[in-house]
Amino acid sequence: MQSVEQVMTRSVLTVGLETPLSEVARLLVEHGISGLPVVDDAGRVVGVVSEGDLLVKEAGHPSPSSTRRAQAGHESRRQAKAHQSKVDARTAGEAMTSPALTIEPYRAVRKAAEIMTEHQVNRLPVVDADGSLLGIVTRADLIRAFVRSDEELAQAIRNDVIIRTMWLDPAKFTVSVDRGVARISAAVIKRSTAELIARFTAMVPGVLSVDSDITWTEDDGGVTVP
Repeated sequence: MQSVEQVMTRSVLTVGLETPLSEVARLLVEHGISGLPVVDDAGRVVGVVSEGDLLVKEAGHPSPSSTRRAQAGHESRRQAKAHQSKVDARTAGEAMTSPALTIEPYRAVRKAAEIMTEHQVNRLPVVDADGSLLGIVTRADLIRAFVRSDEELAQAIRNDVIIRTMWLDPAKFTVSVDRGVARISAAVIKRSTAELIARFTAMVPGVLSVDSDITWTEDDGGVTVP
């Protein structure tokens, strides 16, 4: 599968915990971006400061109605406190959203899309096992991953699915893609192998649907869907 590392931007603009919000705002405007990773002295990602965080400060104190709602429960009080901290913030560390949503470089592009959609964010810092920043992946990066020619998609299926994921000989498969529709034909031993190939092919960014004509001789029950 195409990984985050393959589509991420490696040169990333960052700010520190003590970076003034005026400088954060200037960087966002000058570089035409909507958010910045906040890193500590060791280069580890500790949060993200975005246009949304700055807008909270610009909007000022919560309205009386939201204050009354905040008195209704513990979670609402916690959110109100976090809101107030952003209102009072003077630095990136005080205004940032923390902990930051991050992703590892080996994760599939599809996983990055899932996280962005679920949490309604536009970017994910890419970090190593220690939390150090390696790059950043944005929604634009993910969209570009889908803009590939049919031949590029066919090659991705051969390399990422048949060879790297299934460890099979690509010479035994006929693979073609026509306007995003992948067609695969081959003969394999197990039913589960045939089903997994079709399933993994459908996960290749840019593949719209899969027409699988993979035959099998041994019915091992197929792939169990949890």
